[in-house]
Amino acid sequence: MSFKDVTLDLIIRYGFQVLGAFIILFLGVLVARWLGNVSDRWLESRVKDPPMRLLMVRAIRIFVVLLTLLIALDKFGFQIAPLVAAVGVAGVGVGFAFQGVLGNIVAGLSIIFTKPYRIGEYIELLDIHGQVIAIELFSTTLMHLDQSRVIIPNRKIVGEILHNFGTIRQLNLTVGVAYRADLRQAITAAKEAIMGNSRVLKNPAPIVGISELASSSITLTVQPWVSIADMIPAKAELYQAIIERFRSSNIEIPFPQAEVRLLNAPG
Repeated sequence: MSFKDVTLDLIIRYGFQVLGAFIILFLGVLVARWLGNVSDRWLESRVKDPPMRLLMVRAIRIFVVLLTLLIALDKFGFQIAPLVAAVGVAGVGVGFAFQGVLGNIVAGLSIIFTKPYRIGEYIELLDIHGQVIAIELFSTTLMHLDQSRVIIPNRKIVGEILHNFGTIRQLNLTVGVAYRADLRQAITAAKEAIMGNSRVLKNPAPIVGISELASSSITLTVQPWVSIADMIPAKAELYQAIIERFRSSNIEIPFPQAEVRLLNAPG
């Protein structure tokens, strides 16, 4: 029998099975995508945590695709039970080979379920800090205030000391006033200057007071609360507002001075 005859015989015998299997896989992918979108819309009002909702949607899609794959394999006449057993044995070897990947997945599940931080919060760990913008199974993405991104493998996060600042930060501004200045007037002017800025939060209330008696000035500390996104612009705006308010109120901001005395000078 020639090659052409063999090929034609295989096409006639298995062609419709192969075509049917591909059609089943194609339809299964479409159904998985559609069912995932429907589930996402349904869960949006019921599951408020985005990482948890994303995990549930992906689990639904993967389940539908795997079920479709089993049906497609059945079209070829494969025995499912031995195949599942073989996959289980192979999974042990794959697990040893991809310990890092599996570690990230386990750590990602731990983060999603225990929620040590959420999307939108500002965290610091491993000398890295930033706002959480994505929590995936494999990694967590942080965004710095300069809009650069840092992607951290989840297994590097679990078990480490984590500082969660939440969604707001407290600025630490300092300004010096002269020793002869009216301190109550200076503190009142500083409070009015920062409270006039729309970026400053009313709750928690800002802290304004004396922090240091320096050599040439009295240092006032000004600590308002702002949202994470407003940290950089708020700092510049508040310093400008404080200086303008002090100048309009004739509150002196001294510069460092040193008094030098000469002993036993001639004449």
